[in-house]
This record gives sequence, structure tokens and C-alpha cells, in this order.
Amino acid sequence: MKKTKIFSAAAALAAAPIFAGVYGDLPDAKHAWCVHDRNRPNPVKITAEAGMPPSDAIILFDGTKETFEKNWCSAKDGGPTQWKFVDGVLESVKRAGYIATKQSFGDCQLHLEWSAPVKVEGVGQGRGNSGVFLMGSYEVQVLDSFETDPAKDPNPNPNYADGQAAAVYAENPPLVNASRAPGVWQTYDIVFHQPVWDGLKMVHPGSLTVFHNGVLVQDHWEMEGLTTHRKRRPLAPHATRLPLQLQDHGNPVRFRNIWIREIPSRYANVTHGGPAADENAVMALRRKTAAQLFAKIEKPVKPTIENMEALGEVIGYAREGAYEKAWQETANAFHDVLDKMTDAEWAAKKTELLKLRETLDILIRAGVVPQKCGTRKRISAAALRLGWEK
Repeated sequence: MKKTKIFSAAAALAAAPIFAGVYGDLPDAKHAWCVHDRNRPNPVKITAEAGMPPSDAIILFDGTKETFEKNWCSAKDGGPTQWKFVDGVLESVKRAGYIATKQSFGDCQLHLEWSAPVKVEGVGQGRGNSGVFLMGSYEVQVLDSFETDPAKDPNPNPNYADGQAAAVYAENPPLVNASRAPGVWQTYDIVFHQPVWDGLKMVHPGSLTVFHNGVLVQDHWEMEGLTTHRKRRPLAPHATRLPLQLQDHGNPVRFRNIWIREIPSRYANVTHGGPAADENAVMALRRKTAAQLFAKIEKPVKPTIENMEALGEVIGYAREGAYEKAWQETANAFHDVLDKMTDAEWAAKKTELLKLRETLDILIRAGVVPQKCGTRKRISAAALRLGWEK
């Protein structure tokens, strides 16, 4: 298998950079942007009304037969499923087999609602059993676990912990049992990230976060294997997009309000912090931003406050080559300008000069400009002389 290609969706939406001023700590080896950097791309705007799917969600089932037939098929052969469409809900049918989405997905946010049968039959795994299979390989258990209560002796519905409702099946029990009574609708909100592979080598682990009825029950659990029963089955590479599946385990479990959002891999961000930050990618983006900003300066070596601010922003991204040369030449020429200014001229530019000193302080703190910066020294001396210091 080829190495999974990961990317940042926000990067594609990046606008041409603007001069926003040096405001927060500068980029470094793991961060391509300053703190509070206005050039960092803003996320896409969506709508998210209470009780409604987000506007960027893919609706897999909304209570209509149309979405059922459009989006779901038999997981076995891709043909029509024998699951029931009853009163606006999907109901699993014994021996009908799993159902699968016709569309394939990878990393995602998934919402669905489910209900165990009102008529309670069996015990443990025999009660309202189904499952949500991310990519067909990672199961979040669906089960009537309402009466599974270790505080009671005897436990009214004993079961193994890694197989009750909201467990990552055969791996990790839920943090708490948030189950509702049989026949009452329950919700799962799942954030899923698949493992990232380079050939047969796993580069980054996958994870599951699950909210059961609004309660956190799986907290970024890193999957240890592919779902199985009674045995441990190691993780293995697979396609990066596969159908979502719902399990037929012989019980008439119902489902409704199913939607999914495709999300980037946790490891897609290689340019600004996070577990996959890559120094080469970070530096490449810093250089790109510096080049775009530098190109906007009409006369880079003109000794003005505006140019000092602009060049300070440029070298904050990348102090090298032409940017380094322009900064040195402009700063030296600006010293001559400052040395010739009258007190009245200093007073007229007080706000801009103090702002430039703040910029220099940030550059000095990051080691981009030396501690003994001539420009800062001159501004501070004038501020002291003219009573600007508080």
C-alpha cells in the first residue's frame, strides 16, 4: 500500500497574505504561523442549527425511504438490503446481513440514533445486539445494556465489559454506562481517525472518540486491532476509504437520523503544531509567505516606519537572502533618519514608533533580531527623554 496522502483542506483556501503586523510570537520549527496570525487561513463557514445536521454533513438516512434506498445496500453483495423501512426508521432483520453505505468514507464525524427492542429477550450479548462498523473494520458496539449494573448483586444483566453498549468491541469498555431503557432512542456521536500507514509500517495510530447520549465514553481510544470476536486481530493496512456498516446480529434494532462529516486526518496538519508537524513543510510555508509579503513592498530599502514594520514581518517568517539584506540596509538607513529627527518629529510619530518597538521586542524575543538592536535603542532613548515611558 502506498503511503497515505494527507493534506490540509484549509491550505487550499488560503488567501494572498496581507501585512497584519507582528503581534504574537513568531513562527518556529514546528509552527508556520505567528500566534494570532491574521494570515493563517480561517476555516470554512458552515451552519449548525440546534437539532439539525451541520450544513456540510452527508445525510445517510433522514427518515425517508429515498435516503434509505439511495445510500444503503447489502454489505454482502452490494444489492438491495432486506432490512425494513418502518415508520421512518431502519430496522435490522434477522439473517438479512449487514448493511453498508454505497459511498466510502475515511476519517469522519458520525451521528446516529438507535433503539433496542422494547421487548427484552436474552441476556448480555443476546439483548438488542448490533454494531457500528467504521470502514467495516472498527466496531462501536450497539447493545441493550440498560440493566447491566455492577453495583447490584446479582447484576441484572451480566456481560463482558468490552462488549457492552458503546464499547470499542473486544478492546475497550466505555468509561461509564450511559444506556437508556429499551425502546428509548439513544445517540452516538463518534469521531473516527483511521491509522496512517507507509507500506506495512504504521506511521500514526487511529482513534475513536465516542459520546453516548451526550456523555463521553471513549476518549480518543487508539485502536489496537481490527474488530473480531474472542481473538485479537492485529491492525493491517487497508484502503483509505471504505463503507460504513451497520450490523445484523439477529435482533430488531432500529436506527434513525444518520449523518456523517468527512474530516481531515489528525495527521493532515504538517505545517503548524500537532503530532505530524514536519520541519521541512513548515519552513516551505514560511518561505512562501515571506516571499509573497516581500513582493508587496514597493521600495523595500526605503527607510520608513512602514517599511521597517513590513520587513520585520517578512523576516519573522524567514530571515534569509534578499529579506535579510533588505532588513539590514533599511535598518541602517532608518538609524540615520532617527538620528536627524527633531523632538517635534518624534512626537508626531509617537504611536507608530512605540508600535515599531513592540514589533522589535517580539523579533528580539524570538532571536530574529539581536538584543542590541540599534533601532530599538534609539526609540527607547527618545521615549525616556520625551517622557513617553509610563
